[in-house]
Amino acid sequence: MNLFRKRTIEDFKEAAHKSNLKKKLSSFDLAALGIGSVVGTGIFVATGQGAKLAGPGITLSFIIAAITCALCALTYSELATMFPVAGSTYSYSYVAFGELIAWIIGWDLILEYLVSAAAVASGWSGTLIGILGGYGIHLPEMITKSPLTGGIMDLPAILIVAVITWLLFIGVSESAKVNNIIVGVKIFVILIFVILGATHINPANYHPFAPYGFKGIMSGAAIIFFAFIGFDAVSTAAEETANPKKDVPMGLAICLIVVIILYIAVSFILTGMVPFTSIDVNNALPGALSRIGITWGSSLVGIGAVLGMISTLLVTLYGQVRIFMVMSRDGLLPKSFSSVNKKYGTPGMCTIITGFVTAIMAGFLPLEIIIDLCNIGTLFAFILVSVGVIVLRKPTPNVERKFKCPGVPYTPILTIIFCCYLMSSLGLVTWIRFGIWLAIGLVIYFLYGMKHSTLNNNLDE
Repeated sequence: MNLFRKRTIEDFKEAAHKSNLKKKLSSFDLAALGIGSVVGTGIFVATGQGAKLAGPGITLSFIIAAITCALCALTYSELATMFPVAGSTYSYSYVAFGELIAWIIGWDLILEYLVSAAAVASGWSGTLIGILGGYGIHLPEMITKSPLTGGIMDLPAILIVAVITWLLFIGVSESAKVNNIIVGVKIFVILIFVILGATHINPANYHPFAPYGFKGIMSGAAIIFFAFIGFDAVSTAAEETANPKKDVPMGLAICLIVVIILYIAVSFILTGMVPFTSIDVNNALPGALSRIGITWGSSLVGIGAVLGMISTLLVTLYGQVRIFMVMSRDGLLPKSFSSVNKKYGTPGMCTIITGFVTAIMAGFLPLEIIIDLCNIGTLFAFILVSVGVIVLRKPTPNVERKFKCPGVPYTPILTIIFCCYLMSSLGLVTWIRFGIWLAIGLVIYFLYGMKHSTLNNNLDE
């Protein structure tokens, strides 16, 4: 069997044409999906974590991470407009490198999205419990902590996953409407933090600006890269977009511009308000406002954090469902995963399975265990997208590219260098866990996917 057999661009276009998914999303919807995914747990949690490593230099960490993501967005835009189908990096890899590499990256994306969604649900639960505690409402620890941390289950995390799964089941356009509203609310709340915090900056807090040197800034960039995870969810929505060749690049551009401005502003204001050694890692923004006596602002931002994480969870689960669906459509996973519900026009079975697995992870595993692998999986995916742009330029020079990544091959190569450097800043344990996950994926591929692959069946016929 040929492990590197490739799908053609025509294969994906035909599959997208036959798909029963509704094509209703606009560039604004796509931008809101990206912002909804990115501006959530990252800005409310990762900012504080990164500041502990980089000090006030966390602003530079965000800029480095933002440059990396902006370069990745250029490569994503070219590939997404070449074949506007669901599946993101998985689909692109199938055309550029063949089936085995596509399976590896698809398995990697499953890790990225499932773990990220579970981490967001767990973080949402912790934030909600903290807000309720501030009003004297204390839920029993038995239903708010995982078994490994002294409880039975994290019930709030399970319930929020169930609600979001139901929203995705009834329709992507309905989910997008909810997401658009939440995105508007949380951007408003973040702007409130920036405005209030700007009037309470103490310049002395910026000295020393980089207490742990350049290494600290890069370590901060590797950690807060989690804050940018999810913008690639825009490309997973290409198959449900009204005009993907126009809307996908526009949606990515709007998303990244808004996110970069918000993150840099928040990190600069936060480290100016509070000495970086005193930032509450788990409650960074509300805690900073509370520290300077603006309790109403702290409560408002806390509520915004809860809402923000809901939209992050919605988009993350959405991306995972679409990746499952496309891998199933190609025969690498059971066909039942790609069946589309006739009433709602969504991949119903796949949505339910994704929600169930995410709820189990979020409800029964502690946050620190389920969050470690997010960054390395995402960076690995970005590297393959960048390589794919270079590889596909030669065999498909005449294929229409509504958006062409500038400076090929230099822009993708620069992207790869940035991603590899950030990956090198991650711990050994993270690399070991990542290797174990990929090994499990290879076993599944050789036992099931290789034999049931649509391409394999076509060759047999």
